Amino acid sequence: MAVTAEREAELLAQVPTGLLIDGQWRDATGGKTFEVEDPATGKVLLSIADASTEDGAAAMDAAAAAQDSWAQTPPRVRGEILRRAYELVTARTEDFALLMTLEMGKPLAEARGEVAYGAEFLRWFSEEAVRVTGRYGMSPDGKSRIMVAKKPVGPCLLITPWNFPLAMATRKIAPAVAAGCTMVLKPAKLTPLTSQLFAAVMMEAGLPAGVLNVVSTTKAGEVTGPIMQDDRLRKVSFTGSTPVGQNLLRDAADKVLRTSMELGGNAPFVVFEDADIDKAVEGAMAAKLRNMGEACTAANRFIVHEDIADEFSEKFAAKVGAMTIARGTEDESKIGPLIDAKSRDKVHSLVEDAIDGGATAVVGGAPVDGPGYFYAPTVLKNVPAGARILKEEIFGPVAPVITFSTEAEAVKLANASEYGLIAYVFTEDLNRGLRIGEKLETGMLGLNAGVISNAAAPFGGVKQSGLGREGGDEGIEEYLYTQYIGIADPTA
Repeated sequence: MAVTAEREAELLAQVPTGLLIDGQWRDATGGKTFEVEDPATGKVLLSIADASTEDGAAAMDAAAAAQDSWAQTPPRVRGEILRRAYELVTARTEDFALLMTLEMGKPLAEARGEVAYGAEFLRWFSEEAVRVTGRYGMSPDGKSRIMVAKKPVGPCLLITPWNFPLAMATRKIAPAVAAGCTMVLKPAKLTPLTSQLFAAVMMEAGLPAGVLNVVSTTKAGEVTGPIMQDDRLRKVSFTGSTPVGQNLLRDAADKVLRTSMELGGNAPFVVFEDADIDKAVEGAMAAKLRNMGEACTAANRFIVHEDIADEFSEKFAAKVGAMTIARGTEDESKIGPLIDAKSRDKVHSLVEDAIDGGATAVVGGAPVDGPGYFYAPTVLKNVPAGARILKEEIFGPVAPVITFSTEAEAVKLANASEYGLIAYVFTEDLNRGLRIGEKLETGMLGLNAGVISNAAAPFGGVKQSGLGREGGDEGIEEYLYTQYIGIADPTA
């Protein structure tokens, strides 16, 4: 049953529209606001506070003031807050799913999946909070004792993207809370509403004032720039484009800040001649069309063995062409809109460039007429080697297919990118899969799987895809530093 306008209005009325600073929702300095649009219709959903430089400073003040007491809060207490937040988010699955669909565009079924995924970071790190340990022992020469402790790094600046409004927030906030760090969160201006509602849930779960501060803004540089230069800031965590990440790394160098950077991707999807083609097609659907292709983990280049390329392309195109394009609130929706007109225009320019170079659109290949920013799911074959679409991150529902003949050629094509976030390999030969995995320059590998993101696993890339890891045992380490204490021999 499609969502009613009344249901949408009821939910939007529950979303805080102010800035969260020191436990209070308040207007921006000067009362400035900005509008959040529905990408399926172009209509305004809500107007929310537009933070200024002064508001960012106030948020930093609050985080710094709360740091000492929060760091001393027992790990069990921090863990229980996260556990309550997990339960509250899960109980409000339909609210969070609908809100993400409204502001980001993804179909409701996918939004529900993101709620489950995003909530799992809260549960995972609620359990990790009590497992932060150090060590004590005798030095090798016996003349002293070595004590090692793990301590929270301190106030953090967290900058999240628009494509996964809940999961990208929980993936950063949960380990910071578990480790004992306070935060200033700057959500993406295109999809800030989910972060607003999630922050309210964190407060409901018992998070003390000042631990999490939220400054939504259209002037990111004016707000985050001074925070980056604040002597009290200890870490910045960013998910977004590589160019922006590079600028943040330059800024972080001034204060030698700890950094976590989850940046761009250009994921190869390699299909060998011995692969189960139907399984590979299903994997391709998940790796490419999830979130309308608006994901750093989305398969960007389909590298298919020449003996099966035609069969793979035809079967893939048949499934892609059967997907229903509609506003994400509609029951039949399988593909929602892209986030805005700029994104849709970029996707189409990549398709046109490939076709001008000799590629053929097996299916799709054009924007969809009507309101919103919809683009027809597309499969391209005979894509020329120099096409932009093979080099640039597509961030849309377009799959370019190229071919290879040997393992060595497949590896060379897969590694031919400055990015190295994730790769996908489909083969029925396990040894081949492991062998190829060892040769690929990638932080993550999906072996016969089109989706591998998991809160219990370390997420992150190599090369220009970033630094650090989120999730898994490694995730909380990004918010801790190691302190060594040398102790005189107590038996001397």
